[in-house]
Amino acid sequence: MRPIQDIADRLDLTAADLMTYGDQMAKIRLAALNQNSCRPAGRIVLVSAINPTRSGEGKTTVSIGLAQGMQRLGARAALALREPSLGPIFGIKGGGAGGGQCQLEPSTRINMHFTGDMHAIGAAHNLLAALVDNAVHFRSELDLEHRQVFWRRVLDMNDRALRQAVIGLGGRLNGVPRETGFDITAASEVMGILCLAEDLADLKRRLGNILVGFDRQGAPVTAASLKATGAMAALLQDAMLPNLVQSTEGVPALVHGGPFGNIAHGCNSVIATKSALARAEYVVTEAGFGFDLGAEKFFDIKCRSAGLWPSAVVLVVTVRALRIHGGGNPESAGTVEEISAGMEHLYHHVESVQAFGFEPVIAINCFTGDLEADLATIEAGCHEHGLPVARFDGYTRGGVGSEALAEVVLGAANKPQPPVRFLYELDESPQQKILAVASTIYGASEVVFSRMALKDLERIRSLGYEKLPICIAKTHLSLSSDPTRVGHQDGFELPVESVRISAGAGYLLALTGDIVTMPGLSASPAAHRIDLSDDGEVLGV
Repeated sequence: MRPIQDIADRLDLTAADLMTYGDQMAKIRLAALNQNSCRPAGRIVLVSAINPTRSGEGKTTVSIGLAQGMQRLGARAALALREPSLGPIFGIKGGGAGGGQCQLEPSTRINMHFTGDMHAIGAAHNLLAALVDNAVHFRSELDLEHRQVFWRRVLDMNDRALRQAVIGLGGRLNGVPRETGFDITAASEVMGILCLAEDLADLKRRLGNILVGFDRQGAPVTAASLKATGAMAALLQDAMLPNLVQSTEGVPALVHGGPFGNIAHGCNSVIATKSALARAEYVVTEAGFGFDLGAEKFFDIKCRSAGLWPSAVVLVVTVRALRIHGGGNPESAGTVEEISAGMEHLYHHVESVQAFGFEPVIAINCFTGDLEADLATIEAGCHEHGLPVARFDGYTRGGVGSEALAEVVLGAANKPQPPVRFLYELDESPQQKILAVASTIYGASEVVFSRMALKDLERIRSLGYEKLPICIAKTHLSLSSDPTRVGHQDGFELPVESVRISAGAGYLLALTGDIVTMPGLSASPAAHRIDLSDDGEVLGV
């Protein structure tokens, strides 16, 4: 691992520009961030994927390897990636910093606590929750209706027992009893705000706009009216600064912010992305889960808000995922026919990419044990549809195994940039926006709104929040809201159960199916296999 200053030098950052955490990690100071607009912008390469299996298909690994391959080909590349959440680390997926010869370093520290951003976001979120209940307890002039408070608390851990809770028990001194619950920190609106804010002034404006509930007359109560904005911003002072680390082969990586793609908008911070763009020719970034989730939100929420637009899009596929979407068993050898059937699922995602004006590059993430016949079937299907495709062997070979993909992606990124094209206009109704995403990206024929969702939409209309973009919370395992309904789907109904107002982040959050905002642990969580050695080394991540 190279000293962090060596990595900073590649981005023209001096020691005075950094707030260092030892010699391996740093934050970029505010003064350096303020110089970004004075520098020419590079090109964004967005890495997405088909719907993954529960273990993921290596999208982060491919992103890191792609940047390493670009570096080997002489391009000045950088990474702009999300921070891992402790929930998945101790749950099913394990670490979120890549793998093999394509990792972020120091991977263990990045996976565990990192520079404390997640904790700062949780603290700011929960401070607002404490101020809300304090105002209810003291019957402040805001006259908050405790049954109309919907600001929940957060924790950066999978814990299903906290999804629903009753607080304020134990007598008058302990507050007013009410029903509430916990979300995971990656689903916090404060996380969304931090990742979409352009600067400190924008951060404070967005924090003040957070809608926490209503008073007894039905008027909205915000974080600003609770006088919470300044204290929350103070807690986020350092968390707003992007983190600088490196890949296995020394590619600079700005790792900052970690909203989940299945619940929130699934993209790293605007500040980190723009900082990388100001200091590199090519910036490889990713959006959470499949193209139907994080990537759609990358375009319709992040790009719309920040004035960004990519130059190329990469779709990651694996034999394992295509076999599942073709009706096969991922644990068995399977058949070529299953892969061929699974290709229909890939083609659906290709059409989704094309809806934004791009022809995607298909990256086949190769795993040990993949059969040549299966890999050849994927390549043949791509060639038949005129899709550029390359195998990726970066996990075992690093940048060398990523060069073929990097060459194809650089060719795509250097073509004229497609014009900006969103799925919907902001002056359309929330129902129209949800239908646009559901029909174009998911393949749904109809959106069905529950009675609660219809009430939510009426309140959104009466409060004047109709022009916000839509962020749909949905399972990542399927194009539909049913995680068991894998493969290519068309003509299904998408059930919308409720629609939350995330006024600070600047979007409406539509919850579909049985999606939950606080995940649970599995019967055999990854936490069982994580340990600390006698010499202080973390094992099993």
